Amino acid sequence: MKAYIPSRAPCPIGRASRVLGDRWAMLILREAFLGVEHFEHFLDRLDISRAALTSRLGILVAAGVFERVPPTGKRAAYRLTEAGRALGPTYEAIKAWGDAWLPPAPRPEKDAHDQDSG
Repeated sequence: MKAYIPSRAPCPIGRASRVLGDRWAMLILREAFLGVEHFEHFLDRLDISRAALTSRLGILVAAGVFERVPPTGKRAAYRLTEAGRALGPTYEAIKAWGDAWLPPAPRPEKDAHDQDSG
């Protein structure tokens, strides 16, 4: 499991990237902002392995972005902390930038066999 080691970088961007610079961290945050709180629900919604999700949630908890309620045992909820909720405007800005500058890839066209004959 990856462990969270706080950055000693003097730059706040460098310190933040230690926590948020991972693709999975951003996608886990997206799901949390959409209301997901439980491990199995994150797992269902993300194309991520159990081990990777466990690791990333552990890092986000250690960094103070999420809290685990209750802290031990199964069936815990992962809830955004005040620090996690403060990422909301940043998340929205990244989403807006992606919408404006990174349009989705075009969907493949259906071939004639896929279309209804009706």
